[in-house]
Amino acid sequence: MAHAPLSEFELIARFFADRDRGPGISLGVGDDCTLISPRPGQQLAVSVDTMVCGTHFFPDQPPAAVGHKALAAALSDLAAMGAEPLGALLALTLPQVDEAWLQAFSDGMGALADRLKVPLIGGDTTRGPLAISVTVLGQVPSGSALRRAGAEPNALVVVSGTLGGAFVGLQAEQERREAGGEPPAVDDPLRHRFFRPEPRIALGKALRGRTRTAIDLSDGLLADLGHICAASGCGAILQAEAVPRDPLLADWPPGKALAAALSGGDDYELLFAWPARQRDELRPLAAALQLPLTVIGEFTAGGGVQVLDAAGSPVLPTERGFDHFRVD
Repeated sequence: MAHAPLSEFELIARFFADRDRGPGISLGVGDDCTLISPRPGQQLAVSVDTMVCGTHFFPDQPPAAVGHKALAAALSDLAAMGAEPLGALLALTLPQVDEAWLQAFSDGMGALADRLKVPLIGGDTTRGPLAISVTVLGQVPSGSALRRAGAEPNALVVVSGTLGGAFVGLQAEQERREAGGEPPAVDDPLRHRFFRPEPRIALGKALRGRTRTAIDLSDGLLADLGHICAASGCGAILQAEAVPRDPLLADWPPGKALAAALSGGDDYELLFAWPARQRDELRPLAAALQLPLTVIGEFTAGGGVQVLDAAGSPVLPTERGFDHFRVD
């Protein structure tokens, strides 16, 4: 016999309760507001990220991957500011209560939250088209937050990890759906970077006091570097051959592989300015974090972003990155 559908509060209690404990959390889930207490001398960093079904993820995408990515994308904003996470709030809009979907979604989000010690301290649920909003709160020592502004001419442009892997996964998903294929496993290696991006929290914290300028790569390298240049009043020159491509791009034509790395988006690596005189300090930092850090160019006094090939000739990308409101 079928059991009665879960109420809103039963849904919260079953899938999202008991994750609201952590340092600085005075009051978590169950009241009208959450109460948090940042450490003395800290500023509060707050960001919200929304994922809409059909825009940011596919309807048949593994729900554990959706849960992971919803939290990872929001935490990446804290990483870009050099903030330490304090907690997250989840606003979940559901067309109906699907208990199996909710369990997998909760497991995927909870695994990342547990690993990075991010308590779920509140939120909201409602009925409507499937959408997920995650608000994250963090703390950063006063005056040390990383910003988009502050890059100076001659500083190095540095990026973490490799780029383009998420775009490979997105392309694979689009092709699968067009062919009518079965939904992939949550741990499918071709889709790993698209399904399970890694917020670079440790790198962001390590950059405090070493640089003033960073951004996370959600919309694509060129687009996000453009945001830094606009905020800093400078330009940048990138060396195409230096851009670190994901191994999944190894068999792609060189031009398409470069385009994926420059404009693919959803990689959630960090891009930051680094003093040229301290270039030798990047290697031990990368070793300590066990994360590649690659110099791909330098900031300039002129505006705009240029990409040069090995011969010094301009490379003209066909895409600059993702924009929700661009009209093609």
